[in-house]
Amino acid sequence: MVTDKIKELEAARTKLAALEQSIAGELNRELAGLPGKYGFASTDEFVSAVKAAGGGGRRRGRRGRPPGSGAAKAAAGRGKGGPGRKRRKRAVITDETRAQVKKLVNDGKTGAEIAKAVGISLPSVQNIKKALGLVKKR
Repeated sequence: MVTDKIKELEAARTKLAALEQSIAGELNRELAGLPGKYGFASTDEFVSAVKAAGGGGRRRGRRGRPPGSGAAKAAAGRGKGGPGRKRRKRAVITDETRAQVKKLVNDGKTGAEIAKAVGISLPSVQNIKKALGLVKKR
């Protein structure tokens, strides 16, 4: 019957709450023991060491992304291109740039050839072509 199922559900909820409390207590005990396990005298020393190892004082990257992702990796030289490679400066797209791209498209050049000739990235070329209506609809 329904009442039996409701009683069974309440018993399961009670058991679940007890398990959650048990897990929370165990987790707290394990976390409290971590500094001693790794040879630190206090929790503060341990937290400082973890922050130092993880770069705790660094600022977050663009748009709130954590360091070590995308832009932050590239800025640190760990992204595409390997260590020591600097990020390109942002291209300024002028009317002259757009005119050059349009001429090169009309000459039958590929996007990569255009990007190299004009000194901008391939995505910038694609954006210009789209803005000028030079791409076909899919």
